[in-house]
Order: sequence, then C-alpha cells, then structure tokens
Amino acid sequence: MEQLKLAALDPDDLAVISAQVQDAVLKVGDIRFFPADRHLVVTMNRFAWDGEDGGRKRKHERRRAALSFARVGAPKSLNIRQDAKDAVLSLLAVEFEEGEAPAGRVNLLFAGGGTLSFDVECIEAQLADLGAAWATDNKPHHTLD
Repeated sequence: MEQLKLAALDPDDLAVISAQVQDAVLKVGDIRFFPADRHLVVTMNRFAWDGEDGGRKRKHERRRAALSFARVGAPKSLNIRQDAKDAVLSLLAVEFEEGEAPAGRVNLLFAGGGTLSFDVECIEAQLADLGAAWATDNKPHHTLD
C-alpha cells in the first residue's frame, strides 16, 4: 500500500483526515507547538483504515504519521496532563467549529474525555505517513450505546 498524503483546506477535507486518524495512538510528548511559526504537529501511530478490505483481513496495519496545522493560535488542553509526556492518548476525531469565516477552532478529541483545541485563521492541515507499515492483530473496536 502506498503512503498516505492528504491536505485539508475546508471542513469536508478535514473530515476525511479525521476518518484516517481515528484510533491513532500517540504520547502527550508527540504533540508539538511551534509558537514562532504558529504551527502544530502531532506525530502518531495511525491505524491504516485505508488498507482495510471490508474487515476480512486478519492482519491489520499501523503507520507512523504526522498531522500538522498551520496558522494556529495557542493550543489549550482539557483532561490531558501536560507533565506526563509518556502518557498514551487515543485519538477519536478531529472536528472543526466555524467562527468568522474562514477562521475557526479545531478540536482533537481523545478517548477518556481529553481534548486539544486551538484557533486557526483558516483550515490548513496536512496528514502524511512517515514510513513503512507494520502488522498488528488488533483492530480498534467501539461499542455503540
């Protein structure tokens, strides 16, 4: 399978990226904000949903990937311990709340109620795989209430 490279410039594009990073795992220390550049980068081990074949595969894949956002205001977190750099987070979704167009707020939603939120001048995001995939027997599963 080829390495995934996506860009998002509007809410629909961002929804596609959200679907690709659902169930990614990362450490708190993998979230980096560069205030001088107003750039946020999140490196993660994403579950390769794009490689699934209707759920018939026994072996699934994860890939190291980077999700980056440009034109970012200061990020704020809720229920994420900033001092626990090795704590593992499971990313559930990336959402966009519209503000005064084209600006808005991006929310990264994590399992257990953690959220990382930041204002953006406009949606300018990229998702790129960083290397080869590795096999995993575990496929993420969510119970529906």
